[in-house]
Amino acid sequence: MSNDTASENVEDEEIVIDIDEPEMTIEDLPGVGPATAEKLLEAGFEELLAIAVMSPSELAEQAELGEGVSAKIIAGAKKLANIGGFISGTALLDRRREVQKLTSGCSALDELLGGGFETQAIVEVFGEFGSGKTQIALQLAVNTLLPVSKGGFDGEVFYIDTEDTFRPERIAQMAEAVGMDPQDALDRIHVARAYNSAHQTLLVDEIKRASKNYDVKLIIVDSLTSHFRSEYIGRGMLATRQQKLNRHLKELKQLSDIQNALILVTNQVMSKPDAMWGDPTRAIGGHIVAHASTFRLYLRKSKGGRRIARLIDSPNLPEGEAVFTVTAEGLQD
Repeated sequence: MSNDTASENVEDEEIVIDIDEPEMTIEDLPGVGPATAEKLLEAGFEELLAIAVMSPSELAEQAELGEGVSAKIIAGAKKLANIGGFISGTALLDRRREVQKLTSGCSALDELLGGGFETQAIVEVFGEFGSGKTQIALQLAVNTLLPVSKGGFDGEVFYIDTEDTFRPERIAQMAEAVGMDPQDALDRIHVARAYNSAHQTLLVDEIKRASKNYDVKLIIVDSLTSHFRSEYIGRGMLATRQQKLNRHLKELKQLSDIQNALILVTNQVMSKPDAMWGDPTRAIGGHIVAHASTFRLYLRKSKGGRRIARLIDSPNLPEGEAVFTVTAEGLQD
């Protein structure tokens, strides 16, 4: 073979240089030595993104650091995690492709939500007693355990129970209905009873720590506002209640983004007697809960044991309604 021919073949070949960039960790943050890194790890901060989205005061409190040190660490984490600047709409669309959809087992409800309950979102479900809020929570807990091919997440569930409404017997019923071993389902659903609002918020930190060992895909808070409502009474306590509730919701949203998980919160309602027309039912928590929730579903009873779910808020879907029933096997059309 002539030198010219050899030269042409070399030019035709695609030369690929594989450069494996080392993944940045908290040890790479400026000013973070072994002692500080250990404090961050003990506080549950393993991912740069988890640090980047914190405020200096929150990081200082949780990791037992000074606010000045925390501010520097957060600034470094933002830089290394590359979240400080603007990104193109195309890049954001690529990121949105990571979002997963969870089936409810009810086609009408899935269609209402654009294909199912999605990750990286807080979904608020509110309605009167007996409207089906806890039943949706239990059904989604079971469905999360299903393989992705069957509309599940194949992940773990963490359930914060504030009203003692979680029933393992109901989980077993629903698991059998979808062809799952009830014992396996119960083993993968981790439940904690929250006895007050402070305990409720601390349990979110426990979930952060548990995410080191578990693939957390669904976090349920049933219900979100019951403790806050009973502990902070009167107008004089309203601002304090809303601030604590806002912080609680922000921490849940951070978890949903970091874990690519779904957050489902149920909410109580009150009647607004001064409403001149329309449905006087209003969700507890006011604008704080409304703005923090990505999707809001209002449930109400109908005739013949049916339930109606109305989508009243969504960033990309129109308002609409879906009719479903709650049977021994779970949610059905």
